[in-house]
Amino acid sequence: MTSEQLTAADAAPAAVTPADTADAARLVAFGLQPKLLPARDLEYAELLRRYREDPPFARLADAVATGLGLVVLEVSGRAGMALTAAEDSVFAVRMGEYARRAGADSADRFLHGLAHLAVAAMAFPRPDDLADDGYIGRITVNGVDAFVRQACRRLEERAEAAGENTDPASDAPGLESAWRVYARRSATGATKDARRLAGSTTGIIGKAVAFLTDSGFLQRTSDEAGGTYRTTARYQLQVRDMAGSAAMAELLELGVVPVGDGTASLVGPEEDLDLGADAALPFFPDQRDRA
Repeated sequence: MTSEQLTAADAAPAAVTPADTADAARLVAFGLQPKLLPARDLEYAELLRRYREDPPFARLADAVATGLGLVVLEVSGRAGMALTAAEDSVFAVRMGEYARRAGADSADRFLHGLAHLAVAAMAFPRPDDLADDGYIGRITVNGVDAFVRQACRRLEERAEAAGENTDPASDAPGLESAWRVYARRSATGATKDARRLAGSTTGIIGKAVAFLTDSGFLQRTSDEAGGTYRTTARYQLQVRDMAGSAAMAELLELGVVPVGDGTASLVGPEEDLDLGADAALPFFPDQRDRA
């Protein structure tokens, strides 16, 4: 073999083997296990190392993910292989499907969407929080409920100032805005011991945070305030990927500011707010469910 042939052989990319494809698929499979951390699985950690150090293998793993309708958000030691589903992926979870799985009827589906929106807003209230990889958000079920109810009061004040009807007919719930429905709903239910009913607002928020915990986006830290949770790297990546929703912008513009200890505070209109809209839902409502 001539020196030119040897040089060409050295420059030629190595052929992809079935074992390489299997490893790439295995890495994607690890990424689909949201609660699994690389630090707790040696094989996962080794495949992540290979992804970072072997560009052809990284491209192969990305191709496997793309073929499954998945988008790679980040590959790192802190988040593992963080994936999100494209809209047409079999792994996509639409809000309508989530709400049906949570047992909600059609009239309650937007309340579940509002709960997810509020959790995201409280977890990452400022653009800097989303940009900082070391930031950990904290939320509580009761704090999220208080946050939304304060927003409802702000919206009611706006409606009254504009001369809008703030008490629409009870037999036409489909015509009510989400804030009107939320404000009318009991926080805990009507049981004698004030247990949290599934259809109450804290019950709906409880379902939302339980779903996010099962999905590897939140970690429960205590039972205080209806349940206290901290965010994970995966949740930050998901919210960052979906940043900029109009709903989040409108919520933050009300001046109801979530703070880092899981509570919410009402900011007076005279204060100059430096709030951005760079946060949003990890799961968007399916527009077809609004019909």
